[in-house]
Amino acid sequence: MTMSGKQRELCETHDFDFSGLSALYMNCTLKPTGVPSHTEALIGVSEAIMEANGVATEVLRPVDFDIAPGVYPDMTEHGFDRDEWPGLFEKVMAADIVVVGTPIWLGEESSVCRRLIERLYSESGKLNEEGQYIYYGRVGGCIVTGNEDGVKHCGMTVLYALQHLGFCIPPQADAGWIGEVGPGPSYADEGSGGPQNDFTQRNTTFMTWNLLHLARLLKNAGGIPAHGNQRSAWDAGCRFDHPNPEYR
Repeated sequence: MTMSGKQRELCETHDFDFSGLSALYMNCTLKPTGVPSHTEALIGVSEAIMEANGVATEVLRPVDFDIAPGVYPDMTEHGFDRDEWPGLFEKVMAADIVVVGTPIWLGEESSVCRRLIERLYSESGKLNEEGQYIYYGRVGGCIVTGNEDGVKHCGMTVLYALQHLGFCIPPQADAGWIGEVGPGPSYADEGSGGPQNDFTQRNTTFMTWNLLHLARLLKNAGGIPAHGNQRSAWDAGCRFDHPNPEYR
């Protein structure tokens, strides 16, 4: 995706160092790879900014994978013959930034997006080396496209889920484009106005830079400080200065 002149200028006129960061875009389109995706077209704007700043990026479509439904890390242990989620989870854990992209269907995120969130949830009881929940220290964002109302609603749902699981959400961590309600051109269709829409391009740009800045801060700091949020310590009896005398 080609950046605008302003986006390119922002990438060329700063002294920040984003080297060593990686970003994973999970495009929850219903379309398999090879079929054009409007959500992926908008993802491409953010990805181009990331790549221009030396960030390693990857875009995946969960619909391409045989991801079993469920809330356990490996659903082959719970009755399913096949589950490719464990391999995708490894990619999530290798990324500093995870951006969930989704189209809008009936005012909600796609069924593929919901399954992705469920499977992210399936891993959320695991702990990192500091005894914190496993996603601590990673940054999350959201990109939404569609031809009906729901951009902010879908963004709210996705970002709530990500932060609840332990991802850090920076300011203005969502971006989206919505066409005229009902049948009509989608983001990447000729004449849609999507790629030229100032509101969409501004929010996508701001989102991307906010993800980069927060990811850099967290990487430099070694993640979220491990005090008051360690599940392992809580389970061992530590109450982190909890005021209730019964816990002292």
